[in-house]
Amino acid sequence: MYWIILIVAGLCEVGFTYCLGRAKEVAGTEWWTWISAFAVLYVLSAVFLAKATQTIPLGTAYPVWTGIGAVGAVLVGIFIFREPATFWRLFFLTTLIASIIGLKALS
Repeated sequence: MYWIILIVAGLCEVGFTYCLGRAKEVAGTEWWTWISAFAVLYVLSAVFLAKATQTIPLGTAYPVWTGIGAVGAVLVGIFIFREPATFWRLFFLTTLIASIIGLKALS
């Protein structure tokens, strides 16, 4: 159950990075809407991370949480914001995913 909570926390992190990306493209009321969504997802992400660390060691939960957020942010950047998908970017993204899997396997 706590691993699911940790995954949701990571997905909230991906969500708040998406909101940040959208906020930089707009102004006025729409900017405030995206920044408000950013703030809500930021708080939810931290709350879910804190809940997950009640049973998952912090040294495992935090890197997994940031890894999910980092991988998700890169994928959102590539697929939604049309950022470049260079060989080295994908190579290091793959090594990050392998590291997250390794941490999960060891805990």
